Amino acid sequence: MTRRLPRRALALCAGGLLLTALQPPAAHADPSSPPIAEAWQAPTSARLSSDGSLSDVAGISASDVWAVGQESVWDIWQSRGAITHWNGSTWTEVGIRNDPTGAGLLRSVAAASPGQVWAVGEGHDGMPYLAVGSGSTFDRVVVDKLHVGDWLAGVGAVQGRIAAVGRRDKQPLILAGTGGKWKLTQLKGKGTLYGVALSGKNDGMAVGDTGGRPLIAKLSGGRWKTTGAPDVPGGYLRDVYLETPKRALAVGGVYQKSGKVSPLILSWNGKKWSRVAAPGADVRLYGVTGDRKGHFWISGVDMERPGEAFLLNYDGHTVKVLRGADSATPRTIRLQSVAYVAATETVWTVGHVVDATGRYTDVIERFGASGRTDP
Repeated sequence: MTRRLPRRALALCAGGLLLTALQPPAAHADPSSPPIAEAWQAPTSARLSSDGSLSDVAGISASDVWAVGQESVWDIWQSRGAITHWNGSTWTEVGIRNDPTGAGLLRSVAAASPGQVWAVGEGHDGMPYLAVGSGSTFDRVVVDKLHVGDWLAGVGAVQGRIAAVGRRDKQPLILAGTGGKWKLTQLKGKGTLYGVALSGKNDGMAVGDTGGRPLIAKLSGGRWKTTGAPDVPGGYLRDVYLETPKRALAVGGVYQKSGKVSPLILSWNGKKWSRVAAPGADVRLYGVTGDRKGHFWISGVDMERPGEAFLLNYDGHTVKVLRGADSATPRTIRLQSVAYVAATETVWTVGHVVDATGRYTDVIERFGASGRTDP
């Protein structure tokens, strides 16, 4: 999503807590009604080298979390994709085998199981990038149906199935894989797909935009087709969470003439999409996750209060704001993806911090899902 150059590591402060602290903090004694800032655990970093940013996260368990992104984001020649893994105590970067050219940027990660993790992005060879991991190593996957100029932004996976989405020749593109066989679908009309989610045997949703309005595609009967999205001029969608065939949430924004972006949240009830009222005058939403019990968390940045970690919580009725502690120094913290880890009832969110000099540092935030919200 971004690009940059190597510089000396710098610790960034968040309410007195160093981003570079790698050890998770002790659990709070009373998690039932903590102050807002206490629901956020100490921010950490995967310590990606030289201007690193994390773009997506997938949580399998408390000791099995994957995140992908990019290092040296400002330098197109030196930048490289990064895959990092949390084993319960430390983050470790994992390499990709059988790939002499390397990934330039990894945008999305999805875990079908502990032994099947997928990542997509773009390669230094000009090809869209697809890699699969077994839990300890990754290998690049070459799909003959893809060619130079194709662009992949998001990936979703369940056991035995994968779907990657993006764009080909200004049209929405979906690459579906089952049992080692690949099927490519190019939807009619202009547009780009950025996020995709799979659920069950044959259910899926993908979201993006047409260049001026939201775009949604649905998997039904083994075929991907565009489905009716609310007509929102200037609207776009960046991620979707599919809880069941009758319940999903998609997030994005609406460009305003002022240059600001108002938040856009759409809810699916199995028959139609409806817009959900969301707070904020200039809020960029990037990722969404859920607990499969009707609760959703949305990551992003509030440009009017950029120094605070920012999430939204939606319980099916009301959207509430969850804010982390403000910083003692000027910064922007942009949380680009979010994942819910059921075993610990914890929300993991990743992205980057930009300091006053424009330097990037990857950041990982965790939030106790039972934490209190803004009044």
